[in-house]
Amino acid sequence: MIGVPEPTPTILAPQVSASSLATLYAELAATGLVRRVIELCRDEDLGPLGGPGDVTTGCTIDPGEYARAAIVPRQAGVIAGLACIPEILAAFAPTVELRTHAFDSSPASPGVAVATLSGSRSGILAAERTVLNMIARLSGVATRTSQFVAAVRAVNPPRDVQLCDTRKTTPGLRVLEKYAVRCGGGYSHRLGLHDAVLIKDNHIAGISDAQLPSKLDSAIRKALTLARESRTRLGFVEVEVDTLGQLDAILRGCRERVDIVLLDNMPTDMLRRASLLRDTHRPGLVLEASGGVRLDTVGEIALTGVDRISVGSLTHGATSLDFGLDALDGDQRT
Repeated sequence: MIGVPEPTPTILAPQVSASSLATLYAELAATGLVRRVIELCRDEDLGPLGGPGDVTTGCTIDPGEYARAAIVPRQAGVIAGLACIPEILAAFAPTVELRTHAFDSSPASPGVAVATLSGSRSGILAAERTVLNMIARLSGVATRTSQFVAAVRAVNPPRDVQLCDTRKTTPGLRVLEKYAVRCGGGYSHRLGLHDAVLIKDNHIAGISDAQLPSKLDSAIRKALTLARESRTRLGFVEVEVDTLGQLDAILRGCRERVDIVLLDNMPTDMLRRASLLRDTHRPGLVLEASGGVRLDTVGEIALTGVDRISVGSLTHGATSLDFGLDALDGDQRT
């Protein structure tokens, strides 16, 4: 609802294991998308390879000068983005060393360093802005996600309702922003159009409730056949509905694989009725609420019986967390 202010959020330090985050980051980085966006950041700042690079540093700093600097949050939040700093340094300043003092998903405390860079001063200055931009943006996403997770747990702690992101991400930063959502205690929806089936309202526009099951069964069979032929693993098969009539038709009539039904823009009383329908006809089916979810409404939605809540504003509504790079006293090696 436009114009409704969000409540003062609670920042929750999520319980996400470092090993699971390391595995997730490795899987996302293996796509090559992280490297490509970092190379773009390098070219934005330093120009084409072989060019003059950082001209200001080049005319003011001795190439052999050694320095140490700390990455320091200026405000409280949840950290995300430390995992990609080694790749940033590899692109900008391969001789600069990184030492971390925290880990992704841990709390950010104002004034307490989360990492230290040491090595060539010119290299540190070349990488500074991209390092800070990335960790600030991703920590902002993680912090906002943790606020939504806290709102759900405050009203519904025993029930494992998952907060999921969407594809409403910053162009080029999707894999990193989805990693940040996980750092904040949320979960990734599909990565893109290629790794899951999500039949939305625009795919089934004009189809009556009576025709819906057969139409969906046909479409899902085609998708599963294409996946087998291309040796693609589909994460899930999901169908979006706008009405309880569509949901009832799927529950009673669909014979092919449907893992999740997305309940789009339904008020909470309708979400409760949808959950009752599901419990009566197909208890194992996952229900996902989506559309206009706010920090002040997500708790009530979590109490309706749905299993997942997808929130586009985890990413598109996030504000970067403020970080700075502070020079450390003494540039001598220790």
